[in-house]
Amino acid sequence: MLKRREAIATLMANRGKDLFVVPGLGSTTYDMASLGEKDSDFYLWGAMGGAAMIGLGLALAQPKRRVLVATGDGEMLMGLGALATIAVQQPRNLAVVVIDNERYAETGLQETHTAHGCDITGMAASARIKSVHTVRTEAELATLVPLLRQAPGPIFATIKVTPDRPPFVLPSNDGVYIKNRFREALLGTAPGG
Repeated sequence: MLKRREAIATLMANRGKDLFVVPGLGSTTYDMASLGEKDSDFYLWGAMGGAAMIGLGLALAQPKRRVLVATGDGEMLMGLGALATIAVQQPRNLAVVVIDNERYAETGLQETHTAHGCDITGMAASARIKSVHTVRTEAELATLVPLLRQAPGPIFATIKVTPDRPPFVLPSNDGVYIKNRFREALLGTAPGG
Protein backbone atom coordinates (compact mmCIF):
# COMPACT_ATOMS: atom_id res chain seq x y z
CA MET A 1 0.00 0.00 0.00
CA LEU A 2 1.00 3.60 -0.57
CA LYS A 3 1.41 6.39 1.98
CA ARG A 4 -1.64 8.66 1.66
CA ARG A 5 0.09 12.06 1.67
CA GLU A 6 2.68 10.84 -0.83
CA ALA A 7 -0.07 9.47 -3.08
CA ILE A 8 -2.00 12.77 -2.95
CA ALA A 9 1.22 14.70 -3.68
CA THR A 10 1.82 12.49 -6.74
CA LEU A 11 -1.79 12.96 -7.90
CA MET A 12 -1.55 16.72 -7.62
CA ALA A 13 2.03 17.25 -8.88
CA ASN A 14 2.15 19.67 -11.80
CA ARG A 15 -1.63 19.98 -11.78
CA GLY A 16 -1.66 23.44 -13.33
CA LYS A 17 -4.63 25.76 -13.00
CA ASP A 18 -7.04 23.83 -15.21
CA LEU A 19 -7.84 20.98 -12.80
CA PHE A 20 -10.73 21.68 -10.44
CA VAL A 21 -10.72 19.44 -7.36
CA VAL A 22 -13.50 18.52 -4.94
CA PRO A 23 -11.83 16.95 -1.89
CA GLY A 24 -14.13 14.89 0.27
CA LEU A 25 -14.86 15.51 3.91
CA GLY A 26 -12.03 14.86 6.34
CA SER A 27 -8.68 13.30 5.50
CA THR A 28 -8.66 14.03 1.76
CA THR A 29 -9.35 17.68 2.54
CA TYR A 30 -6.46 17.71 5.01
CA ASP A 31 -4.23 15.95 2.47
CA MET A 32 -5.06 18.51 -0.21
CA ALA A 33 -4.56 21.42 2.20
CA SER A 34 -1.14 20.01 3.15
CA LEU A 35 -0.06 20.83 -0.42
CA GLY A 36 -1.19 24.45 -0.04
CA GLU A 37 -4.70 25.78 -0.52
CA LYS A 38 -5.70 26.39 -4.13
CA ASP A 39 -8.54 28.58 -5.34
CA SER A 40 -9.57 25.71 -7.62
CA ASP A 41 -10.19 23.33 -4.68
CA PHE A 42 -13.75 23.21 -3.35
CA TYR A 43 -13.41 21.94 0.21
CA LEU A 44 -16.45 20.27 1.74
CA TRP A 45 -17.23 20.82 5.39
CA GLY A 46 -20.17 18.86 6.77
CA ALA A 47 -21.12 17.20 3.48
CA MET A 48 -20.31 13.54 4.17
CA GLY A 49 -21.17 11.40 1.16
CA GLY A 50 -21.60 14.35 -1.20
CA ALA A 51 -18.23 14.81 -2.90
CA ALA A 52 -18.91 12.61 -5.95
CA MET A 53 -22.29 14.25 -6.61
CA ILE A 54 -20.89 17.76 -6.21
CA GLY A 55 -18.11 16.81 -8.62
CA LEU A 56 -20.67 15.42 -11.07
CA GLY A 57 -22.72 18.62 -10.92
CA LEU A 58 -19.62 20.70 -11.54
CA ALA A 59 -18.52 18.48 -14.44
CA LEU A 60 -21.95 18.70 -16.07
CA ALA A 61 -22.17 22.47 -15.58
CA GLN A 62 -18.63 23.05 -16.89
CA PRO A 63 -18.05 20.41 -19.59
CA LYS A 64 -14.86 22.10 -20.84
CA ARG A 65 -13.25 21.95 -17.38
CA ARG A 66 -11.49 18.90 -15.92
CA VAL A 67 -12.94 17.88 -12.54
CA LEU A 68 -11.36 15.52 -10.03
CA VAL A 69 -13.12 14.27 -6.92
CA ALA A 70 -10.67 13.03 -4.28
CA THR A 71 -12.51 11.36 -1.44
CA GLY A 72 -12.13 8.60 1.11
CA ASP A 73 -13.57 5.11 1.27
CA GLY A 74 -15.87 5.98 4.19
CA GLU A 75 -17.44 8.87 2.31
CA MET A 76 -17.74 6.93 -0.95
CA LEU A 77 -19.44 4.06 0.88
CA MET A 78 -21.97 6.57 2.20
CA GLY A 79 -22.69 7.88 -1.31
CA LEU A 80 -22.58 4.76 -3.49
CA GLY A 81 -25.65 5.85 -5.44
CA ALA A 82 -23.45 8.52 -7.01
CA LEU A 83 -21.65 5.82 -9.00
CA ALA A 84 -24.87 4.86 -10.80
CA THR A 85 -25.73 8.49 -11.57
CA ILE A 86 -22.21 9.19 -12.85
CA ALA A 87 -22.40 6.10 -15.05
CA VAL A 88 -25.74 7.19 -16.51
CA GLN A 89 -24.56 10.77 -17.16
CA GLN A 90 -21.14 9.73 -18.58
CA PRO A 91 -19.33 13.06 -18.05
CA ARG A 92 -16.17 12.93 -20.15
CA ASN A 93 -14.44 15.48 -17.90
CA LEU A 94 -14.91 13.76 -14.52
CA ALA A 95 -12.58 11.53 -12.52
CA VAL A 96 -13.34 10.15 -9.06
CA VAL A 97 -10.48 8.91 -6.90
CA VAL A 98 -11.10 7.11 -3.62
CA ILE A 99 -8.19 7.23 -1.19
CA ASP A 100 -8.86 3.92 0.56
CA ASN A 101 -7.19 3.41 3.93
CA GLU A 102 -9.89 0.91 4.95
CA ARG A 103 -10.69 3.10 7.96
CA TYR A 104 -13.02 5.82 9.20
CA ALA A 105 -10.20 8.19 10.08
CA GLU A 106 -12.37 10.93 11.52
CA THR A 107 -13.95 8.80 14.22
CA GLY A 108 -11.05 6.69 15.49
CA LEU A 109 -9.75 4.51 12.62
CA GLN A 110 -12.50 1.90 12.80
CA GLU A 111 -12.42 -0.46 9.82
CA THR A 112 -14.67 0.30 6.87
CA HIS A 113 -16.26 -2.37 4.72
CA THR A 114 -13.28 -2.24 2.35
CA ALA A 115 -11.15 -3.80 5.11
CA HIS A 116 -13.47 -6.81 4.83
CA GLY A 117 -13.37 -7.28 1.06
CA CYS A 118 -15.90 -4.71 -0.16
CA ASP A 119 -14.65 -3.66 -3.60
CA ILE A 120 -15.64 -0.09 -4.45
CA THR A 121 -13.87 -0.30 -7.82
CA GLY A 122 -15.94 -3.38 -8.61
CA MET A 123 -19.09 -1.45 -7.70
CA ALA A 124 -18.07 1.36 -10.05
CA ALA A 125 -17.53 -1.20 -12.83
CA SER A 126 -20.91 -2.80 -12.10
CA ALA A 127 -22.53 0.62 -12.38
CA ARG A 128 -21.02 0.75 -15.88
CA ILE A 129 -18.26 3.28 -15.38
CA LYS A 130 -16.01 2.10 -18.19
CA SER A 131 -12.60 3.21 -16.96
CA VAL A 132 -11.98 1.75 -13.49
CA HIS A 133 -8.68 1.17 -11.71
CA THR A 134 -7.32 -0.11 -8.42
CA VAL A 135 -3.90 1.26 -7.54
CA ARG A 136 -1.56 -0.34 -5.03
CA THR A 137 1.93 0.58 -6.25
CA GLU A 138 3.82 3.72 -7.22
CA ALA A 139 4.10 2.41 -10.80
CA GLU A 140 0.32 1.98 -11.05
CA LEU A 141 -0.16 5.46 -9.61
CA ALA A 142 2.25 6.95 -12.16
CA THR A 143 0.20 5.30 -14.93
CA LEU A 144 -3.07 6.58 -13.48
CA VAL A 145 -2.15 10.28 -13.17
CA PRO A 146 -2.15 11.14 -16.90
CA LEU A 147 -5.42 9.23 -17.37
CA LEU A 148 -7.10 11.33 -14.68
CA ARG A 149 -6.00 14.52 -16.39
CA GLN A 150 -6.48 13.67 -20.07
CA ALA A 151 -8.41 10.47 -20.82
CA PRO A 152 -12.13 10.67 -21.55
CA GLY A 153 -14.20 10.01 -18.46
CA PRO A 154 -15.83 9.16 -16.38
CA ILE A 155 -12.83 7.57 -14.69
CA PHE A 156 -12.93 5.87 -11.31
CA ALA A 157 -9.93 4.76 -9.26
CA THR A 158 -9.35 3.39 -5.81
CA ILE A 159 -5.90 4.08 -4.40
CA LYS A 160 -5.06 1.74 -1.54
CA VAL A 161 -3.12 3.57 1.19
CA THR A 162 -1.83 2.77 4.65
CA PRO A 163 -4.11 3.62 7.58
CA ASP A 164 -1.78 6.20 9.08
CA ARG A 165 -3.04 9.53 10.37
CA PRO A 166 -0.75 12.35 9.26
CA PRO A 167 -1.05 15.66 11.12
CA PHE A 168 -4.15 17.64 10.28
CA VAL A 169 -3.68 20.57 7.92
CA LEU A 170 -6.93 22.48 8.00
CA PRO A 171 -7.93 24.70 5.10
CA SER A 172 -10.34 27.55 5.51
CA ASN A 173 -13.73 26.43 6.78
CA ASP A 174 -15.47 29.68 5.81
CA GLY A 175 -18.07 28.41 3.35
CA VAL A 176 -18.74 31.80 1.75
CA TYR A 177 -15.02 32.43 1.26
CA ILE A 178 -14.46 28.95 -0.25
CA LYS A 179 -17.43 29.38 -2.58
CA ASN A 180 -16.41 32.85 -3.74
CA ARG A 181 -12.76 32.05 -4.39
CA PHE A 182 -13.71 28.81 -6.19
CA ARG A 183 -16.28 30.66 -8.32
CA GLU A 184 -13.70 33.27 -9.26
CA ALA A 185 -11.16 30.57 -10.18
CA LEU A 186 -13.79 28.83 -12.28
CA LEU A 187 -15.53 31.79 -13.92
CA GLY A 188 -13.23 34.77 -13.43
CA THR A 189 -14.03 38.05 -11.79
CA ALA A 190 -17.50 39.41 -12.43
CA PRO A 191 -17.63 42.71 -14.32
CA GLY A 192 -17.39 45.54 -11.82
CA GLY A 193 -16.47 43.04 -9.07
